[in-house]
Amino acid sequence: MIDVGAKATTQRVATARGAIQMLPQTAVLVRDAAVPKGNVLETARVAAIMAAKNTPLVIPLCHPLLISGVTCEFDCDVEAGEITTTATVKCSGQTGVEMEALTAVSAALLTIYDMTKGVDETLEISNIVLLTKTGGKSGDFRRAEII
Repeated sequence: MIDVGAKATTQRVATARGAIQMLPQTAVLVRDAAVPKGNVLETARVAAIMAAKNTPLVIPLCHPLLISGVTCEFDCDVEAGEITTTATVKCSGQTGVEMEALTAVSAALLTIYDMTKGVDETLEISNIVLLTKTGGKSGDFRRAEII
C-alpha cells in the first residue's frame, strides 16, 4: 500500500460513467419500475453508494477513505435500450476517489444486470470510464473524448 501520510489533505472529487444495453422493452420496464424484482434504479443507486463506501474491501491495497458524498444518476434512453449511470464521489483526504467512483458505477450496472437478467438475456455492460477528477498533487483530469 502506498504511504500517503505526507500528502496534503485536499478536497477530492471524481466522476465516472458506464452504460448497460438492453432490449428497448426492458428499458421501459426499468424506467417504469415494473421489473418483477422491484425498483431497479433505486436499488442500483443504493448499490452504488454502498460500493463506493466499501471499495477497499474489493480493490486490493485501496486506502479506506472517509467519503463525504456519493451521487448516482441514471439516464434511460428507451429507444436505444440503454441506461447510462454516472456516479460522483467526494471526500477530503490524502488520496483520490477515482476507484470509489468507478466501483460505484460498476456496482450500479451489475445491480441493473442482476435485476433484469430474468427478463432480458441480451444485457451488455460497457464503457466504464473516469470522466473527471479534481484535487491532489497530480492536478485535475477531464476525459478529452467523452465516450
